[in-house]
Amino acid sequence: MERAVPQAVPLGQSVSPCGKFLAAGNNYGQIAIFSLSAALSSEAKEESKKPVVTFQAHDGPVYSMVSTDRHLFSAGDGEVKAWLWAEILKKGCKELWRHQPPYRTSLEVPEINALLLIPKENSLILAGGDCQLHTMDLETGTFTRALRGHTDYIHCLALRERSPEVLSGGEDGAVRLWDLRTAKEVQTIEVYKHEECSRPQNGRWIGCLATDSDWMVCGGGPALTLWHLRSSTPTTIFPMRAPQKHVTFYQDLILSAGQGPCVNQWQLSGELKAQVPGSSPGLLSLSLNQQPAAPECKVLTAAGNSCRVDVFTNLGYRAFSLSF
Repeated sequence: MERAVPQAVPLGQSVSPCGKFLAAGNNYGQIAIFSLSAALSSEAKEESKKPVVTFQAHDGPVYSMVSTDRHLFSAGDGEVKAWLWAEILKKGCKELWRHQPPYRTSLEVPEINALLLIPKENSLILAGGDCQLHTMDLETGTFTRALRGHTDYIHCLALRERSPEVLSGGEDGAVRLWDLRTAKEVQTIEVYKHEECSRPQNGRWIGCLATDSDWMVCGGGPALTLWHLRSSTPTTIFPMRAPQKHVTFYQDLILSAGQGPCVNQWQLSGELKAQVPGSSPGLLSLSLNQQPAAPECKVLTAAGNSCRVDVFTNLGYRAFSLSF
């Protein structure tokens, strides 16, 4: 009897600066580039929903990706790589550079779970298995600071743009706020210690977070919760039993996804506005394409525990799926 080959599962996503392409990285270290404009065309065929190019980016899984107006950055085990979007559609695309944060020992190869761009200082923050936030200067490629405070590995990052602060959430159950000017931790919210948020049966880990000015939403083991940051107060507990893996603010809504096939749409008051089913049994990442250069490609994409990336042309239904 033949053994089944494990399928390629998309983990990270990033939209091209022109808004017409989507990069998706999988658990085999491959990055696939999909043409959103071709897949959304009235003349689209099944072939239009396949990658226009696929290349081997890392030896292990591609955990996270982000884009600037020129580059795609991808993170794997212990290193981050850069690719030029202008060259990426050509077969045989080669990395522009690769960098490894200064780990404690040369034998340490922790996964990099999260990447975050800081546009105002032209830097990239990396975080993951070594429990630190590493800041890399994108002009020189040098690592300029390491923020230490988490006691277990870090899952997610978010930026408060008005005040230059970064939020990080991890396995230790804490959301930590860091002032980029002083490189110091300025606030800690241990979510699981708040009785209304705690769900001991799921653990204390924080798997997703997002910010909007003085507000933060986060979830994971504890309940998905909206917080007022200045007062460190939980204001809305969203009635969702399944742990959530991704969350984002969108207009006057909060979108979340995790265990289960649905993209959840929440009112800020906690009311569940809609649950839109996708094709995967569980979802790991959401990506909103809001590039002004390609309004015809304004879509939500959702990737999870299957070889497909679901495409929602509006928030009400899944239009089709892209496939590795």
